[in-house]
Amino acid sequence: MAPIGVGDTLPDGQLGWFDGEDKLQQVSIHGLAAGKKVVLFGVPGAFTPTCSNQHVPGFINQAEQLKAKGVDEILLVSVNDPFVMKAWAKTYPENKHVKFLADGLGTYTKALGLELDLSDKGLGIRSRRFALLADNLKVTVANIEEGGQFTISGAEEILKALSREVNFRVETDQIATAMAVL
Repeated sequence: MAPIGVGDTLPDGQLGWFDGEDKLQQVSIHGLAAGKKVVLFGVPGAFTPTCSNQHVPGFINQAEQLKAKGVDEILLVSVNDPFVMKAWAKTYPENKHVKFLADGLGTYTKALGLELDLSDKGLGIRSRRFALLADNLKVTVANIEEGGQFTISGAEEILKALSREVNFRVETDQIATAMAVL
């Protein structure tokens, strides 16, 4: 299956998540993302070095800036069980905005076309590292890494894309205003 790309609709899927009352919930991606601007980012695994030390902290540290640029939800998905994701989330006590979602069987990751076979490392089928920006379920940015790289899927890249989006809207509005005057 081809990986999800710009212009595609986020597929729906059920993922495990511990809510604010520490209750395990099955949540729908469409339920979380419909009618909203969301960042959905994925990592190969909880507690792995790049994911834990760079990727996740980047989104946690930039969450307020993402929210200021119109992002309603920041969703992290990993092919792990909900209890692992809960334990991993607890290692970031400063986190107020990133939801740690469990794709226990990798079903949602497969629906995105972003599975990564790490069987040779003893990890089985996991997720490629990625960051998607979607507006009302339509993907507007798809930053998908190759292999284990971490170059284009961080929070900074999403912030840059949001800035370009804002600049484009301003320029479009200015052109429309100028055309109206003519």
